[in-house]
Amino acid sequence: MNMNNKAIIPPGSIPPGSTIGIIGGGQLGRMTAVAAAELGFKTHIFTPEQNSPASEVAAKTIVASYDDASALKKFADNVDVITFEFENVPAASVKILAGLKPVRPGWQCLEIAQDRIREKNFAESLSIKTAPWAGVNNADELAAAIKTIGTPAILKTTQLGYDGKGQVRINSGDDTAKAWAELGTDAAILEGFVDFQLEVSVICARGADGTMKTFDVVQNHHINGILDTTTAPANISDELSVRAIETAEKMATKMDIVGLLAVEMFITADGDILINEMAPRPHNSGHWTQDGCTTSQFEQFVRAVCGLSLGSPERHSDAVMKNLIGSDADDWEKIISEPENKLHLYGKRDARPGRKMGHVNRLYKKGSGPQV
Repeated sequence: MNMNNKAIIPPGSIPPGSTIGIIGGGQLGRMTAVAAAELGFKTHIFTPEQNSPASEVAAKTIVASYDDASALKKFADNVDVITFEFENVPAASVKILAGLKPVRPGWQCLEIAQDRIREKNFAESLSIKTAPWAGVNNADELAAAIKTIGTPAILKTTQLGYDGKGQVRINSGDDTAKAWAELGTDAAILEGFVDFQLEVSVICARGADGTMKTFDVVQNHHINGILDTTTAPANISDELSVRAIETAEKMATKMDIVGLLAVEMFITADGDILINEMAPRPHNSGHWTQDGCTTSQFEQFVRAVCGLSLGSPERHSDAVMKNLIGSDADDWEKIISEPENKLHLYGKRDARPGRKMGHVNRLYKKGSGPQV
């Protein structure tokens, strides 16, 4: 194949041999960089973290604050297209970068996804249901919201919360003033509990030309607010699966996503689909695609961001993805002793409690995976 034959490259695309700038140095950036290298791209990481997981596999890394304008310009000068591996990046910084190089997906979707209230309002503007919620800015407003929404409920920061961080559960009779003080913020959202049967997620890819490819709907199980396992496919009806995919694709189209959109959803006993959260990037619940699909979520992400043709998201195997949290990764030898397991470690040095150290994908013959 002649990489220099520009005639075969779609107009506006970023060809192999180019450099992808990735904002964020975590494991999602690491796995994206590996997928990019397999397609012939270099990657350049921008992160405030020394010795980040992504920097270990990238051609270059800039370590600087996300609001360092000089470092952002230097970063943009050395890449051909820019994306991000998590959404807790200042939208103002992404706006600066968008004036220098293509940023995919754009800062507008980032602005929605990084704020839980904007996210809820966006979903409802598309007539997509969410759990009951209210924005709260002080202890008095929290007390009033609880009277409307009831308990149990979850109080969350509007921004920067993830993996069970930045949230407090409130039960009947709890001291709301204490809960507010514990959260330590001046902008929060109170979400009512949903009586759901299961949680699923959908990851769709959308190219620069609007083409969409969507992975199978999967089923998630959380422990202490952190994803424990993802089972592919989800144990739901075809009708529910179609509706869930249509919901995610509707959101991706409305935001003009060029890249990936992951949407977590609740399925209720009466067949309602409620949006929980979304993320315009690769997602933990998509890790099973590395070994269970023709094209992984990370390769698809690179293809979309660079304007290349999207790959097939077909599932060739059933799979269960298990997160390795903290010291779980110490069992690596036992994990790889089972031939159906595929181990993925993130190169993190400190195995702190609650920290994602890696994951393992266990594959099954298509149609014979565990029913959950």
